Amino acid sequence: QVQLVESGGGLVQAGGSLRLSCTASGRTFSGYAVGWFRQALGKEREFVAAIGWNGGATSYADSTKGRFTISRDNAKNTLYLQMNRLKPEDTAVYYCVATAIRGSASQADYSYWGQGTQVTVSS
Repeated sequence: QVQLVESGGGLVQAGGSLRLSCTASGRTFSGYAVGWFRQALGKEREFVAAIGWNGGATSYADSTKGRFTISRDNAKNTLYLQMNRLKPEDTAVYYCVATAIRGSASQADYSYWGQGTQVTVSS
């Protein structure tokens, strides 16, 4: 079992930046591929970014590529999402996820989910 706790959400103006963190506890964090999903009010949950167990492989949604950067620090059991040039359409609850298999953009591949952190981007 892996427990995930997100932090760093908040209110920011369009064009600003935020950094989300996700701290893991339980089993060895470095054994998991991890990532972020988000869900805006009234919309489907969508993939944001993912990173492999050693940080060597990353993937992004087209909507976040070039603006968001995913990274991890296995020594600190922490996953990060640096979000730059934020847009109002980035407003959503952001969820940290983990999987013991290869990471992907599919929700079904992730067994572990955090409770989420709200990000609100004002125009």
